[in-house]
Amino acid sequence: MDSTIVYALLLTLFAGLATGLGSLVAFFTSRTNTKFLSFALGFSAGVMIYISLVEIFIDAKESLTASLGETKGYLFTLIGFFGGMLVIALIDRLIPKNENPHEVKRVEAMQHEPTMAEFTKLKKMGLFTALAIAIHNFPEGIATFMSAIEDPQLGIAIAIAVAIHNIPEGIAVAVPIYYATGDRKKAFKLSFLSGLSEPIGAFVAYLVLMPYMTDTMFGMVFAGVAGIMVFISLDELLPAAREYDETHTSIYGVVIGMMVMAISLVLLA
Repeated sequence: MDSTIVYALLLTLFAGLATGLGSLVAFFTSRTNTKFLSFALGFSAGVMIYISLVEIFIDAKESLTASLGETKGYLFTLIGFFGGMLVIALIDRLIPKNENPHEVKRVEAMQHEPTMAEFTKLKKMGLFTALAIAIHNFPEGIATFMSAIEDPQLGIAIAIAVAIHNIPEGIAVAVPIYYATGDRKKAFKLSFLSGLSEPIGAFVAYLVLMPYMTDTMFGMVFAGVAGIMVFISLDELLPAAREYDETHTSIYGVVIGMMVMAISLVLLA
């Protein structure tokens, strides 16, 4: 297997396993550092939005216009971009609202002693949340993998951004499972396993997409990746960041995330 592909798969594995880190945060801290999470989620959104619109969308457009012509190439870039948004939006619609993995959970909830009536509901909520995250992370794995294949430095930035946004998802799985079972190992295991769908998504991309990777296919996939990441940023990261902190911390994170990416892209050019 090509070293670039191995590198891309490892980056995706790193991003996915950050859900396990989220469960460790829940177990070994007594309070949620809301300002840090708000800033980190905003930073992640800033990185994703900037990379998607300044780098990935442009690369997709160049690839498609080179193979299809200026007008048709730009049209297909737009189709891929908004198609990516549609895919991730449909996945979100299929996830039951009460088990949505992006509902904010706080570490302080671990201190609450649930009633007997809550145990079954909490266990079901945790299992559904783990499943929802697994489904949701699958296209994120494809996005991270394809970005790393095109540009390893770009892949690092995206993997870090995705990993940051996976930490609260790990908390969202661990809190209700620990409530319901009192078993830290089980809560960690489910949180950890829910993130494995990300490298699975990458491996599926390698098996299904890579053998047919023409300029046109690459452009469409890359445009879709840009759409997925912009949608995730606007629909998940920024609302979650605002819920963790009511001040401008999240927006500062967005701006600094964009600045860091802009500077790094100039330095690496």
